[in-house]
Amino acid sequence: MLAVAVEEARAGLAEGGIPIGAALFGADGELLGRGRNRRVQDGDPSMHAETAAFRAAGRLRGYRHTTMVTTLAPCWYCSGLVRQFGIGQVVIGEARTFEGGQAWLAEHGVGITVLDDPDCVRMMNGFITARPDLWSEDIGE
Repeated sequence: MLAVAVEEARAGLAEGGIPIGAALFGADGELLGRGRNRRVQDGDPSMHAETAAFRAAGRLRGYRHTTMVTTLAPCWYCSGLVRQFGIGQVVIGEARTFEGGQAWLAEHGVGITVLDDPDCVRMMNGFITARPDLWSEDIGE
């Protein structure tokens, strides 16, 4: 499942954006929606990867049995989305470069799995080094 999110992150980087990708999966592992951070490409500060994947999935009757897979720990905005709609699980590629709201989500019953994927860490560290201005903007600093 992480491979889908990584593919999205790489596509975003190739477009000149922030390399964060996400995908929403159903309980049976079916891919429901995928997306990438498109804040730069779309000029839209709300187009985070998790938001894009969630929107691409369309309306569902419920989200408790879905899993959001993301290359980077979700920020507070995306953590709010997970809580608002009751997404049951979040799988995180890496949380070394950014911790986000993962602890808060876990405290509120969301299952959290941090994979500490070396490719995700390398991709984010490379981006942060190359574009500290965009990174700071993305995390609200």
